[in-house]
Amino acid sequence: MQDARLIAGSRDVTRPGESGEGRPPAGAGAAARPLTWTAAVAAAFTLAQLALVVPGLGLGWDETVYVSQVSPQAPAAFFSAPRARGISFLVAPVAALTTSVEALRVWLALLSGCGLFLALWVWRRLLPAGVLATAGALFATLWVTLFYGPQAMPNLWVAYGALAATGFFLRAVRDPGDRWALPGLGAGVALAALMRPTDAVWLALPLAVAAPLLRPARRRALVVVAVLAAGLVVGCAPWVVEAYAHYGGLVPRLRRASEIQGHLGWYFAVDDHVRALGGRTLCRPCDVPWRHPLSAVWFMALPLLVAGGVWSAARTRDRVPVVLATVTGLVSAAPYLFTVGYAAPRFLLPAYALLALPVAQCLHRVARPDRARGRRTAAVLLALAATAHLAVQYRVLDGVAERVRRDNVTLGRIAAELRAQGVTPPCVVSGEDAIRVAFRAGCASRQPSGHDGSITPRGLAAMGLRLPVAVLVSDVGGIPSYARPWRVHRLPDLGHRTGLRGYLSPAATRAAD
Repeated sequence: MQDARLIAGSRDVTRPGESGEGRPPAGAGAAARPLTWTAAVAAAFTLAQLALVVPGLGLGWDETVYVSQVSPQAPAAFFSAPRARGISFLVAPVAALTTSVEALRVWLALLSGCGLFLALWVWRRLLPAGVLATAGALFATLWVTLFYGPQAMPNLWVAYGALAATGFFLRAVRDPGDRWALPGLGAGVALAALMRPTDAVWLALPLAVAAPLLRPARRRALVVVAVLAAGLVVGCAPWVVEAYAHYGGLVPRLRRASEIQGHLGWYFAVDDHVRALGGRTLCRPCDVPWRHPLSAVWFMALPLLVAGGVWSAARTRDRVPVVLATVTGLVSAAPYLFTVGYAAPRFLLPAYALLALPVAQCLHRVARPDRARGRRTAAVLLALAATAHLAVQYRVLDGVAERVRRDNVTLGRIAAELRAQGVTPPCVVSGEDAIRVAFRAGCASRQPSGHDGSITPRGLAAMGLRLPVAVLVSDVGGIPSYARPWRVHRLPDLGHRTGLRGYLSPAATRAAD
């Protein structure tokens, strides 16, 4: 009798993925649906990158810094205090073997497609397959996601780490028998920390608070929090070790990172992020007119859609996954919205990845009203909204990618002209946009001022006597006193930098002769 009661009681236990809308359909074919749908979304995301972004897209300024750390093409660029080396590790298998930017782009596009699939796959026991596929499609079709998918930048990988870690966290607190949950949780947090340590801290914070609050987790709260801490320690270890090796400790590095980022404090940067969505990869300072309001319609609708998703989840037996994804996404966004005085759309990628889940939950609720006529109307309205949204995202993506492609062509011409003028390895480039030009020319980049204060003006002048040195100056920049006697060569204009010219050191002049 007692055994019968135990068996009956075990049937009342809610297993992950078996309650409410999260219950997977029966049958082998239905079990494959999450794999099929998420794989289709990830494959489409990869193909869109290869078709729309990869062709002709040269390395950006930040990308050049990360890639130069592992590439044989040129000496490593100055690595400033806020940066972490995770993305350099990610590109190393390709960048260390070839200088082909196209090969690197294809590698990252394939990796980012796999990353999206794996991050969504973690949630297969927590949310319906349709919700996951919709969330993946929403996230993958944002111009900022597509643009940074094949780029050597860390933010998308923080997003994947955050999405996976949150899913594994829920699995860990619900099912002690899930052997992948705790290792996956630690790996997700470690990935985020390896890419951007401070982002990982903001990711771990809401999860650590939630651990003792979730009823099934109370007996495992300490274990889960310990795994969170271990993931942070492992991921942050290279950054912390480097802090003590080169900055005199963790606090000095954090202080220096804050200075480079404009002194972190209390700011209201929501409007900056809205303006940046019009196609600005960096809006600093963001005192520009808001010329493209349509590009931010989805951003304005996001709070309402997220609230609708939370409300819809509250009506099911299992509201926790959507609620936790929402809270973690909002906490991840808060530092960039209220403590950084400028904007870059990529900063909010982790928040967008997590908030895509409640938005998808909301859209599925809207698409399934109680009356059949309402379903048809909802389907038509959602189709129209999706078409308009995709059109806007594509237009912004095309404009941003085309601008970067034009700059890439110009940078190649500048590097070629400098080489023709005697600036050949071993050589040094300083001044405006020195990092990108130097990398393409195979030179080191050195600056006597700014956050890359790696050499003094006197030291750069002395270096110009024995090595080819080029100092790049535009119409808006002053000419350094030590470079005034050097030979001047006119260079192609680079974007808004008009009147660009290079001041070439005596060693470069001798090499050209």
